[in-house]
Amino acid sequence: MTVLPAPPQIPTALQDDLHALYRGLHAAPELSMQEHRTAALIRQRMDDLGWETHAVGGTGVAAVLRNGDGPVVAFRADTDALPVQERTGLEYASTARGRLTDGTDVPVMHACGHDVHVTCAIGAATLLTSSRGSWSGTVVLLFQPGEETSEGAEAMVADGLWDRVPRPEVVFGQHVWPGRAGTVEVTSGAAMAMADSWRVTVHGRGGHGSQPEATIDPVVLAAHMVVRIQSIVSREVHPQRAAVVTIASFHAGLKENIIPSVAEFTVNVRNLDLQVRDRVLAALRRVIDAEAQASGAPQPDVEELYTFPLLYNDPAATEQLADVLAGVLGAGAVTRTDPRMGSEDFGHLPDAIGVPGVYWFFGGMPDEVVDGGDPVPSNHSPHFAPVLEPTLTTGVTAAYTAIRSRLR
Repeated sequence: MTVLPAPPQIPTALQDDLHALYRGLHAAPELSMQEHRTAALIRQRMDDLGWETHAVGGTGVAAVLRNGDGPVVAFRADTDALPVQERTGLEYASTARGRLTDGTDVPVMHACGHDVHVTCAIGAATLLTSSRGSWSGTVVLLFQPGEETSEGAEAMVADGLWDRVPRPEVVFGQHVWPGRAGTVEVTSGAAMAMADSWRVTVHGRGGHGSQPEATIDPVVLAAHMVVRIQSIVSREVHPQRAAVVTIASFHAGLKENIIPSVAEFTVNVRNLDLQVRDRVLAALRRVIDAEAQASGAPQPDVEELYTFPLLYNDPAATEQLADVLAGVLGAGAVTRTDPRMGSEDFGHLPDAIGVPGVYWFFGGMPDEVVDGGDPVPSNHSPHFAPVLEPTLTTGVTAAYTAIRSRLR
């Protein structure tokens, strides 16, 4: 039988502090693997609480609170932001800018809610610190960089994370999303998709726009690839198996009367099982190579940008967590949902040491937005703006409750 921890009491002073912390984080976002100020702020906050802190994986922070004998429980919060121009109209909206790895200057925004995640983790840490007399064991908080580029979890593991901090029996994590604030959604088993992203460089032969016969037009060639790729899921994947193929960027040429020599596009693929993944990726390469051959063009260059693992929620641990959260938040606040086709690198953390992982979502939108009839701004939207309450209180409560449910 699952023993429910007592619901946490969040003092007004702590709530005010967390609101200020969130606003500050939101106004000062940093790109993936560049979260230097964010990491310094996190480390200072955790040091002030008396936690043992470690810099891991570049801009990652691991914080440990040892409180006698008992289980070891880990909880992860990601810290990076996105190259997005914020359009929320918030008084604390980001005006920050950053540079991508290729040197491109871009606006930066916490358009995926990682500022919420950091705030909730620090809030849970504060409650765990103040309630040490009521539990025993060890808590490991992981403030992970580079989730958006699938670099951070692997970087922390490669930097010896699980040799430098106690190894947990379970790793928890959570994500704010555009659901109703005050609610939580959990998925058992396959919960979030694997993802592969490629950059495809198509080579042709450039020339004057008036003499296309003297060229191999990479724009037309790449366009044929893009159109043909869209039929892979509809014609090569079983209708009851999930797959998504998205081409979201296409670049070629500089002037209207010059046929360029190169065109470039990116492709993103998401699946929930390895067989489908292998089939889709093989089909992509076949289409890309065959279209180039049909046009008499050189073989295109395919660069693998990143890969996200399947996020798999251990069924037994997930059911236990769902029961615990329902007991604390209320049965109506917790629902079980189907897998999402979004992706996360969270799975690297528990998979690296062979322990269960459980990851859930909590809503961040007020009732009037959810029920308003208009599309709700999604994660990665320039308009994504979680309402402070009850979003933060729910996130803090869920994180604290999950951790406490495993401690003595």
